[in-house]
Amino acid sequence: MPKAALIINKLVINSEKEIVHKIVKEILLLFKIEVHQDVPADYDIIEISNYVKKDIVFEVFTKIRFVKNSKSQLFTRTDFARQDENPRASANRLIKLNLYHLLTDNLGPIVAPWGILHGVRPAKIVHRYISSGMDKSAIAARLTADYAVSGKKAVLLTDIAYGQLPVLAASDHNTISIYIGIPFCLTRCLYCSFPSNLLPEADILNAFMAALHKEILSLREIIDAYHLKVQNIYIGGGTPTSLPEKYFALLLDYVQGLYSNDILEYTVEAGRPDSITLEKIKLMTAYKVSRMSVNPQTMQEKTLKIIGRRHTPQEIEKVYNDIRLISPAKINMDLILGLPGETAADVRDTLEKIIKLSPDDITVHALAVKKGSSLKSCLDSVQLPDDKVTREMAYTAENLLLQADYSPYYLYRQGYMSGQLENTGYCRQGSASIYNIQIMGEKQTILGIGGNASTKIVAPSFAYLKTLFNPKDLGTYLKSVDDYIERRLSLMREVYEK
Repeated sequence: MPKAALIINKLVINSEKEIVHKIVKEILLLFKIEVHQDVPADYDIIEISNYVKKDIVFEVFTKIRFVKNSKSQLFTRTDFARQDENPRASANRLIKLNLYHLLTDNLGPIVAPWGILHGVRPAKIVHRYISSGMDKSAIAARLTADYAVSGKKAVLLTDIAYGQLPVLAASDHNTISIYIGIPFCLTRCLYCSFPSNLLPEADILNAFMAALHKEILSLREIIDAYHLKVQNIYIGGGTPTSLPEKYFALLLDYVQGLYSNDILEYTVEAGRPDSITLEKIKLMTAYKVSRMSVNPQTMQEKTLKIIGRRHTPQEIEKVYNDIRLISPAKINMDLILGLPGETAADVRDTLEKIIKLSPDDITVHALAVKKGSSLKSCLDSVQLPDDKVTREMAYTAENLLLQADYSPYYLYRQGYMSGQLENTGYCRQGSASIYNIQIMGEKQTILGIGGNASTKIVAPSFAYLKTLFNPKDLGTYLKSVDDYIERRLSLMREVYEK
């Protein structure tokens, strides 16, 4: 059993609502509190009760009771919603904030740079505040008061959101992006939780390409019918360049049917250096790909072997230099903090080597241990850096990147992240990925096709969005592609013809 900061035998919550249980689980995870029956525990029971009062002033009253050997301690806290908040959202936020403060006051403070801000897209909150007329200092103060975000993270998030405004303003309700999912990889990395498949035999590849072509043709019909402008095309995965050259060329040829003069950015997530050949670089250049991702994750050879990457740091450098010689495309590189066995010194060495190459865009991820990954199932046999070390890694990365004239331009969070950190994209001036900003902002329709792709159709009023998720399972996708094409068309009619 993993060591927890605090173990309880039983948790009692005065609500059957799924969202309340989710909120409580997030806070318990933040404080490393675990529920285990029939083992020695710090407390026999923790009871959590929340009461929502909808009066002139919307308020939430929270009680938490700690029970040990029939003796109990009761603590309470009340907080009030803001006038500009959605009542349901404010109730969830206040339950979470009350619990955070009650546990902090009675169990001791924890290091939680993002406080209770758990959502994937925290910049959306800041954009809402900007739209309401708040200035930078007021927004940062609001993040600290309402979400217990640290002052440094509040300023970082606010600065990033303000920097995104010109990109978001350049898109209207007729401007869209396209995501194309290629759910194949050469091998599966230790930390990967994506539903990607090892490269299959030719018959499966042929069936996938036929299904994808159908979806591309359907997108062309949608674009023409609604007079849409495609701003960005993003081919992701998986690893798109894991496709053999014959199929990779066919993919780019199919996608060419969606290309127009409106395109500002065309990205291929080349990803793994061992999947990129000179011929594929030439193909991407010929088809006007303007952004390529080469994702080493680390430049430590010992770590690459542990996480199942079949390439060396030298091969990363070679592929990078090959692209620079052949293509004018911008290059993005991804790194992961908190990988097995690594130290802050390893991260410094990796960043120094990557910065020396001078990519246009570097995204720094904090390791997230997720269900479905091999890492999740073998945690007992893997030595991961603790939260303190991972935060030291992040501090090292941030300082090195800022010194090298890279600036943060987009940010997102996931569950179960090392160090309670975030994923941050840094870029050189003029090199921000438009697609990355749009996908996090959720103010632009993004039509997703291919394996495990998601479609998000934003209403012309920007007041709401509708979603559709292609199947994660490859076999299901191949069997049901016609159904998902029709469902996408139906959603477009529902939203765009209102």
